[in-house]
Amino acid sequence: MEKTKKKHRVIMEEYGIPNAFEFANLLHLQEDWTVERFKKSFQIKIISESKDKFELEFDLIGCSAALANAFRRILLSEVPSMAIEKVYMLNNTSIIQDEVLAHRLGLLPLKADPRLFEYPSTPANDEEEVSDQDTLRYEMKVSCRWNPQAPKDSRRPDDIYCGNNVYSKDIKWVPIGKQADLYPQGDKQFGMVADDILICKMRPNQEIHCFMHAVKGIGKDHAKFSPVATATYRLLPDIQIVKPVRGELAERFKTCFSPGVIEIVETSKGVQEAKVKNARYDSCSRNVFRHDDLKDCVQLGRVPDHFIFNVESVGALPSSVLFVESVKVLREKCRSFLTELDNFD
Repeated sequence: MEKTKKKHRVIMEEYGIPNAFEFANLLHLQEDWTVERFKKSFQIKIISESKDKFELEFDLIGCSAALANAFRRILLSEVPSMAIEKVYMLNNTSIIQDEVLAHRLGLLPLKADPRLFEYPSTPANDEEEVSDQDTLRYEMKVSCRWNPQAPKDSRRPDDIYCGNNVYSKDIKWVPIGKQADLYPQGDKQFGMVADDILICKMRPNQEIHCFMHAVKGIGKDHAKFSPVATATYRLLPDIQIVKPVRGELAERFKTCFSPGVIEIVETSKGVQEAKVKNARYDSCSRNVFRHDDLKDCVQLGRVPDHFIFNVESVGALPSSVLFVESVKVLREKCRSFLTELDNFD
């Protein structure tokens, strides 16, 4: 039984992982590995999705870390998104320098769907060079003034000033060419993901007026084009209780793991005993090995071909759509590679 567990699990001991190299190339080095077998064993299971569809948790089952990591890297750096690339500063009398303000504007997440646009053919150094097929234009015109109706004894900036805080909601979409007819939803379709992102603070008689051009790009060119906030994966934890843990030991055993992993149940003899409820969300901290009377009661491990994948979208597209887009990118990479092999002399 012990050999069977070690064959199918990465064993986590107190000070190391004795069989780590055994699973380094688990799948693609098997002598009997075939594409057809991979198709039958590979699974994707949706575990949870937030109501706004921007947070997704799913399982990749029956694949190697190479494939899971390929999806992660593509999500971060090769799935396109829209971001502000050029800022034309007409007037800026605020305390923030033009370069710093332009950098902050470029990092604002946009709702724009990149699939509706083409990549810019040439760098747009002039406003007249932009096209409604590859560029979105935005305008921000804000100013700060004294509040004539401010409370007499108030010293709060929000009371005595008007327009002292500049938020992302102050940026408005300006249609180019036929965009007004093609996209009648306007700011609802191309506005900011969040309206309450603080851009800068101003004081009376300060003003900012600028135009911005947003284009399609990928994260490996600049982080502002990355469509995800996080894209991570980890191996599925496996917890095996090899000796009964009862009474006071059960309560202490439960505290060694993440909440919800271990539960205390009452046996038929009325004894409190620890059982594994859901090993999925354990952090594998190995705290149990700190207790000499508990360390031999459990065997910790990881399932080597079962990956828990988490994707959190910035907000332009749902996480599920982003993952599908990453699959398309990987598919095109494979096709390009096969074409190169066919043309190799």
